Amino acid sequence: MELCDTAAVVAGGASGLGAATGAALAQAGARIMLFDRDRDRGEAHAAAIGGRFAEVDVTEEAAVAAAFDEAERAHGVARVLVNCAGIAPASRVVNREGQPHALALFRRVIEVNLIGTFCTTAAFAARLAKAPPAGEGRGVVINTASVAAFDGQVGQAAYAASKGGVAALSLPLARDLAQHGIRVMTIAPGLFLTPMLEGLPQTVQDSLGQQVPFPSRLGSPAEYAQLVLSIIANPMLNGETIRLDGALRMAPR
Repeated sequence: MELCDTAAVVAGGASGLGAATGAALAQAGARIMLFDRDRDRGEAHAAAIGGRFAEVDVTEEAAVAAAFDEAERAHGVARVLVNCAGIAPASRVVNREGQPHALALFRRVIEVNLIGTFCTTAAFAARLAKAPPAGEGRGVVINTASVAAFDGQVGQAAYAASKGGVAALSLPLARDLAQHGIRVMTIAPGLFLTPMLEGLPQTVQDSLGQQVPFPSRLGSPAEYAQLVLSIIANPMLNGETIRLDGALRMAPR
């Protein structure tokens, strides 16, 4: 798919992996709409890359639909969707005080990471299915799972379950949307230098990076964005989850 003048939406595009992806797509010539709850950072980043911003909670179906309407008015029907919106709170199933994992927290993680991903994907696909093909197909969805989907650690029950669900969506979504010429892929990043890790002391960041076999460092969001561009460019990539982790396999804790 040629990205020049192609409309693209990045959910969770105000920071981290999503911000890097929006910048890379814009540099390739795409017309970018960023979805995020963080208006200040989202508007600033959109302005910096020549894109646009919509304040969106991906768990709210009506808000997602309205944001896609706004994106379509600005840039036409989006042919690329990259889902990076997510949260990662940690909680043990039974804490030190003997209290169980809060069900509301577990539900919220599933709601944002898994249901939010499906919500934006369904809204995107419904619009794109009505558009004329662009070359061999119509477009592509790229979702974000995590190595926690496969190597979930202590305290990651909710997060691992949500990201495991995202990975499990890859094949059925790809099969479902094949009739419309829409591909679906998922990236499962390992340890990346996102806002969640940037707040840790440098010594902790270095220690985490040394757990990666090679290269022994934290991943750069730009490397995630590089894989996004590769997936868009290769039409045979469909229905699969790619680990982007430097051969990392997470320990129990």
